Parts: sequence; C-alpha cells; structure tokens
Amino acid sequence: MNTHDVREWLRMADNDFDTALLLNVAVRRHYEIICYHCAQAVEKYLKGFLIFNDILPMKTHNLTRLNTDCTELDANFILVYDECEILNRFATDIRYPNQYETNDVDVVRAIAAVEKVRNFKPILDLRAIVADIQE
Repeated sequence: MNTHDVREWLRMADNDFDTALLLNVAVRRHYEIICYHCAQAVEKYLKGFLIFNDILPMKTHNLTRLNTDCTELDANFILVYDECEILNRFATDIRYPNQYETNDVDVVRAIAAVEKVRNFKPILDLRAIVADIQE
C-alpha cells in the first residue's frame, strides 16, 4: 500500500468537497456543479479506502458499486450505502445537458451525504492512519 497515494485521494476528496461548499455560498449557485463535486468527493474517499486495502478500484464513477467493494472489506460501509445512492445520480450524467434538474434541496442532500461519508468512522480511521505513517 502506498500511503502517499491514499493521502492524495483523501486530499483530492477534501478539495472537491471544499469546492462544493464554496460554490454553495456563491451569489449564483450552480446546483448541478455543487452536486457533481459532492459525488466526486465521495468517489475519492471510497477509492482511497480501497487503495489503502491494496485493492485497485475499478475505473467507474458508480458510487454504489464502489460502496459494495468497500463493504466487502468492512461491512460497516453498508451504513453509508444510501448516501452513495443519493450522490450516484450526480456522478457523471449531471455534467451533460438535459440530464437532470437540480435544486437547493438536492444540494442540501448532497452536502449532507458527503459529510456523513467524510465523518464515517472507517474514513476517519483511514485519515488518521495515513497521517501517522511517514514515507
């Protein structure tokens, strides 16, 4: 396991979430981009967990599939399956015209979903472990 790679996945996930939060307080709120960055953040948290466990994640943006892969390693990931399902519709299609209508309710749900995954004990534990390992 390359802890540097895991740290990078977590850093990039945090950057996506920070971007979503910044866009959410902008004068002109771009709902679909906020939701997209939320989905991107969770994708990176899940992939970071898989990489930490020496699993090369499949090249997919399907958050429920990635969650299932994580659940095979730690059954507790079933507790954030619903959040992955909420965000899954924002993972790719939202980046193209006429796919979805998004609104402030979607944004609230997307941000809450990321916060739950970001503060989920296995992700917090992963963050602490890689922070303590010196390369």
